[in-house]
Amino acid sequence: MIKKLLAPALLFTMLISCNSNDTDPAKKDKGNKQDSEEKRESEKKISKRDISITAANSYSDLFFDSMVLVKYFTNNKIDDSLKRRMTSFYNARNYQFAWFSSKGVSEQARGFWNMHNYLLTYGKDSSLKNKELQKRMDNYVEADSLRISATDNNYINTELKLTEHFIIYTLNSIEDGYVKRKEMERFIPRKKEDALLLADSLLTKKHKDNKYYEDVNSAYKALKEQLGKYYSIYKQGGWPVITATAKQFKKGSSAPMVIQLKKRLQITGDMGTDTTAVFNDTLETGIKNFQQRFGYKPTGILTGQQLKDMNVPVQNRIEQILLNMGRMQWMINEPAGRMIVVNIPEFILHVKDGKNKVFDIDVVVGKEGHNTMMFTGNLNQVVFSPYWNVPSSIVQKEILPKMNRNKNYLASQHMEITGNEGGLPVIRQLPGADNSLGRVKFLFPNSYNIYFHDTPAKSLFEKDKRAYSHGCIRLSDPVKMANYLLKDDAQWTEIKIEEAMNSGNEKYVKLKDPVPVLITYYTAWVDDNGALHFADDIYGHDKLSIAKMFVKK
Repeated sequence: MIKKLLAPALLFTMLISCNSNDTDPAKKDKGNKQDSEEKRESEKKISKRDISITAANSYSDLFFDSMVLVKYFTNNKIDDSLKRRMTSFYNARNYQFAWFSSKGVSEQARGFWNMHNYLLTYGKDSSLKNKELQKRMDNYVEADSLRISATDNNYINTELKLTEHFIIYTLNSIEDGYVKRKEMERFIPRKKEDALLLADSLLTKKHKDNKYYEDVNSAYKALKEQLGKYYSIYKQGGWPVITATAKQFKKGSSAPMVIQLKKRLQITGDMGTDTTAVFNDTLETGIKNFQQRFGYKPTGILTGQQLKDMNVPVQNRIEQILLNMGRMQWMINEPAGRMIVVNIPEFILHVKDGKNKVFDIDVVVGKEGHNTMMFTGNLNQVVFSPYWNVPSSIVQKEILPKMNRNKNYLASQHMEITGNEGGLPVIRQLPGADNSLGRVKFLFPNSYNIYFHDTPAKSLFEKDKRAYSHGCIRLSDPVKMANYLLKDDAQWTEIKIEEAMNSGNEKYVKLKDPVPVLITYYTAWVDDNGALHFADDIYGHDKLSIAKMFVKK
């Protein structure tokens, strides 16, 4: 029946065409021209394939064939708009993986996945829900080690699904126009670049609509402004290298090296103009400002390590700023309601309520080899007078050798054996003043078995750099945290909380409203007063990323 209807319709169309003025060459040319313009306009929306990206200079060491993407479109019924976006995204990368390398999940994937989990829990957009992707990514980010193959369909499909979700996120969650297509394609590094050229490009590029990404990400914007300052310092010749030792700088002394130190601190804005050769109050204030920005106690007395920090070349600091600007693209910029953020290299826990800072707490984080992981969680329980269930790794490596040397070791540490598992004794420490978790812990369930807790080892909070734990996060003021989390629960007054912390009887308290927890790793950031801070790369994440991102001259 359809064929019978189509035949006369086709004949009628042909007759109309034959008798139409459309056969006029001029009109025909005009139609062809319009078609060509539409085609060119469509092509403008797709980046050209960047064949300059090779295995020698790529950010990831994994590539896939472009036909894999075409097959993905067919199998997943991807609409035309998203097809163009994904094609453009991978053209710009020369079909290099964005979220994986052969060694596992990339830092950018972890950052996006943290944001993804937060949006699924607290956001209103259901377009990011996907049980299969959730299961796979949770397994991948939690794995101790992975060996990724570019031919493994599980990894390829996860890679492409993550990109699909990333594009959906940028289109749905960021106000229209503030992330340009080509900028979105560079959220994840593609190849080694000259850091100075990249800085110049970021600082000088203008948009016709006057919409810029930094206008919807305040932390990114603040760091970009500092990038501009440090790039100007580079163009003006950088800063002088301090050749003197820390012991040579004493207040009241006068020497040419003091002028050199003052010039160094003036360039970065730590002190005002002062050309005298005397170590005076002005210089002392400048040193204190520098110390504070680099995570040291502001004593005004220099150390050898602080001079090393001063002598790091400005180009290295520009690379550090660029790297952390990339990390801040995954920051949850304006959380709805309460949020707890721990910045590992800063050794600080920040409690926020929307845009407002509530308070900060000094923390101790995991030492190297026992890294505190970056992830999101939901703090939902407070545990007063907790037992410490000693992890099996600590039992094997630390407890058993001590038990072999001292048969009374467990009793002396108020520990007890509660069972046996895998050939190892299951050990826990009783609640009390000397319990390793102190008097309270705060749970946000995660596969890393990381939580916040009190500690009897208070002296560690006096140190500038506080990476000493086995991975959990110790709080300098757990009482403040407990009171804050339970402030809306009438039965938990300050007196009741204090009693529960000292009762010696373990008690779990479930929060009425869980609080999101975000564990981050920023080694450069701008504080609420506009001061730029730098922190040590305590786990070596910067070193690995910078080696892949920037060309070394």
